[in-house]
Formats: sequence, structure tokens, C-alpha cells
Amino acid sequence: MSTNATVEVKRSPLPAWLRAMRPKQWVKNILVFAAPVAAGALFDPRVLVNSLWAFLAFSLISASIYLINDVRDVEADRLHPKKRFRPIAAGELGSTPATVLAAVTMAASFAIGFWVAPMLGVTLAVYWVLQVGYSMFLKHQPIIDLAMVSSGFLLRAVAGGVASGIELSQWFLLVASFGSLYMVAGKRYSEMKELGSEAGTRAALERYSLSYLRFVWAISCSIVIMSYSLWTFEQGESQLWGVPWTTISIVPFVLALLRYAMDIDAGNAGEPEDVVLNDRVLQALAVLWLIPLGVGIFLG
Repeated sequence: MSTNATVEVKRSPLPAWLRAMRPKQWVKNILVFAAPVAAGALFDPRVLVNSLWAFLAFSLISASIYLINDVRDVEADRLHPKKRFRPIAAGELGSTPATVLAAVTMAASFAIGFWVAPMLGVTLAVYWVLQVGYSMFLKHQPIIDLAMVSSGFLLRAVAGGVASGIELSQWFLLVASFGSLYMVAGKRYSEMKELGSEAGTRAALERYSLSYLRFVWAISCSIVIMSYSLWTFEQGESQLWGVPWTTISIVPFVLALLRYAMDIDAGNAGEPEDVVLNDRVLQALAVLWLIPLGVGIFLG
């Protein structure tokens, strides 16, 4: 059901230009560390430094996209109970300064990317082109809009590998791809539950139904669990003390996905970074997942 209830938003002490770059959403860029972790190479000094550069580059390029998107969607954002408080929609930052800032952050990101590794620069360029295309017109196309947003998460995961020349396994790519689709379909589902399909904030929502989006995130979650499980089985049992640590990590991994699915079903996953930062049970499950995974990969 649609709702027009007023949403109270706590005023941030950060300046408008920085808030417009959405630093809270940069938590998504932690995905650049996924490939180095999966390869057991994160603590190699060269890999760690390159991964940190990749994190910074993706934070800058995503900030550029957020600025472009908010400039284009300023009128629609003013109809949204939460987005209307964004600096551009609220009139705290003008469209021209925001556009200049978008160009600066884009240039800085490309400079870092091509300096660290040519393929990282290419990955950033592909991300920027796809996301600008999404912002311009693809966001209004059902299914395509899911694919475009999902590609953003996938390219973050790929970036961590190409930054240090790490080979990406088929299982890693499957988990990253369908994990991205799971999060994006869940985000759309939560938006529909919160605002309804006719809230006027996202045209593509009018073409979706809750049952269809539930189907998409449910089947994506199933493929993620299967792919992750098959990857852990491939690691074998010759790990620390003869314990299959990576296989054990399946349990908290699945529970974390189910917990996130609860947030989706309740309509609370419209902003994935808010779920990650505020759901203490999900955070605890993430730690319980990382411990056996880390032992299996780095000490196995």
C-alpha cells in the first residue's frame, strides 16, 4: 500500500556537497575485497594496497553517479518521503556545482584506476557507462533496470580481482552475480511494499508485482547458496586440524541470507547499506561466517 507519511530525518553535520556523494553508501564498495579474500591473498601487501586503491576509486566513481542521478531525478526525489531530504532535492546544493563535482570525482577515479591497473580503469569505465545509461533511460525499463543495478555490485567484486591480477573463479562470479540480483530485487520489493507501485518515484515499479519480485530474489538466493556451497566443497577437507572450515561457513552464510530475506519481506531493505549497518543479528551472523571462512582460506 502506498504511503505519504512524513519521515523524520536526522540532520547530518557533514557539508551538503559531501552528503550529496552519499558516503554512507560507500559501504557497498567493500565488495572490492571479496576476490582477494576468496583467493586467500588479501594480506599480501601489494594486493591489500591495490584493493584499498580500488575501494577509493569505486567510492569516487559511485559518488559521480549519485550526483548525476540526483541532478536528473531532482523532481521525482522531491516526491519521495526520504529522498526529498537529499541535498540537491532539498535545494542545499545547486545542479551546476553538483555536475562539476561529478566530473571531478569521475576524473579522479579514472586516474587512480588506470594508474593501479589498466583493467581496473576499464572496469571503472564500464561501470560509469552502464550506470549513466541506467540513470538516463534504462532505469525505466523493467528487468533491464534490475540487471543494470546488479551489474554495479558485480563490477565492484570484479574490480578487486583485476586490481591485483587475481583470477576469478566461476563460483565466485556466480555468487557475485546472483548475490547482486538478490539484493537489487529485494531493494525493489521493499520499495514497493513501502511506497506502492504508483508512488511516482520510480517508473519501472509500475510494471512489477510483489509476487514477481519475490520470485526473482528467492531464486537468486537459491542460486547463491548452491554456488557458494559447491565452492566450499571444492576446497576439500585438508584444512587446519582436518576440519572443513569453509564448508562449516555455509551455515552462518545461509542464515545471514535468510535474515536479510526477513528484512526484505518486511519492506526494510530499500537501502541495503542501512540494513547492513543497523541489523545487529545480521552483523553477528556475518562475523560467524567470516571466522570459519577466514580460518579455512588463510590458515588451511
